[in-house]
Amino acid sequence: MSRRSNRVRGLGVAVVVVVAACVAASVLGCAPGNEGSGGKKSGAPKAKAGVTQASFGSTKEGQDVQLFTLTNKNGLVAKITNYGGIITETHVPDRKGEMADVTLGFDSLPRYEQGSPFFGALVGRYGNRIAKGKFTLDGKEYTLAVNNGQNHLHGGNKGFDKMIWDATPGQGKEGPNLTLKLTSPDGDEGYPGKLDVTVVYTLTNDNELVIDYSATTDKPTVLNLTNHNYWNLAGEGNGDVLAHELTIRADQYTPTDPTQIPTGELKSVKGTPFDFTTPHTIGERIAQTEGSPNGYDHNFVLRGGLTTKTKLAARVKEPKSGRVMEVWTTEPGVQLYTGNHLDGKIIGKAGKLYIKHGALCLETQHFPDSPNHENFPSTVLRPGQTFHSRTAYKFLAE
Repeated sequence: MSRRSNRVRGLGVAVVVVVAACVAASVLGCAPGNEGSGGKKSGAPKAKAGVTQASFGSTKEGQDVQLFTLTNKNGLVAKITNYGGIITETHVPDRKGEMADVTLGFDSLPRYEQGSPFFGALVGRYGNRIAKGKFTLDGKEYTLAVNNGQNHLHGGNKGFDKMIWDATPGQGKEGPNLTLKLTSPDGDEGYPGKLDVTVVYTLTNDNELVIDYSATTDKPTVLNLTNHNYWNLAGEGNGDVLAHELTIRADQYTPTDPTQIPTGELKSVKGTPFDFTTPHTIGERIAQTEGSPNGYDHNFVLRGGLTTKTKLAARVKEPKSGRVMEVWTTEPGVQLYTGNHLDGKIIGKAGKLYIKHGALCLETQHFPDSPNHENFPSTVLRPGQTFHSRTAYKFLAE
């Protein structure tokens, strides 16, 4: 299976999996239909739980791309394309049961191809930064693309976010799912080893969007997979996220140099604007952060470190709507990014502008530049080993 493969397993562009109709009496309501990001109910026919598949157009190279709509029994919806494994929409209810799309992104493939700040994308081989695009593994130095100032970012010039993944929709015990597979050849973007990657998205009937990652390699390599969704729990394009209340279960963070490469220190958050051990609004201390533009773009060291079972990493609440998102993960870190580079020039799906701090990202991960820091959790993957990681975004309303 090559990196350019675009096979989609299923029943064509019609309905792939349909199970029992969504529960009409649920407090959460049914699928949102075409009400857009404002959260108003449209009176559209109630969607059935399962997965549907439709064309999302063709790439500039003429490769067909598909869009998969996952609907759980409570009517929550996640739309995912096999171009970059991008989550294009996530519809969740507020405290009144009204739905809104809380994921920033575009409504057409060309918009993603023209340039996107990794909206909703799978990121790899290495999420986040590697200093000066260099690392040494088993005594050999490897050179990667430098695509973020003097550093390597999110897998290079053509990372996993720009690949077409093989896609298989399905239905499991937890809810509808989509399995994506990709083979990255030896030397891809400078990384050693042929890497086989599988990512499974599941929209559970417990209202979680679960992402399961696994990978194997035929040569020693480094790996740091994540998803780069931009969340606004008020609805995409509905202002900034400065009033969102955030808690992060992290007592330390990794401070960085001016190019956003970790210094290697694990620093206490106590007495700093990075202390989210108790709830704070994002805007409360954001002016105290450094950088140009300012804002949060930092890795937090999660309590419990690397785990085999998911642990609570973060919790976000949008007070007006009552929407809550919990982040559960097996990863040792999470990168908080507050859309600092959004500048009001990008037009989203509902025709609204994406302004500065118009979203937050909570990218579960190993730490940035780990291959160059022996004191950080290792990101080395060797032949015979299988990389496993799970992250779940759980949606509630209060």
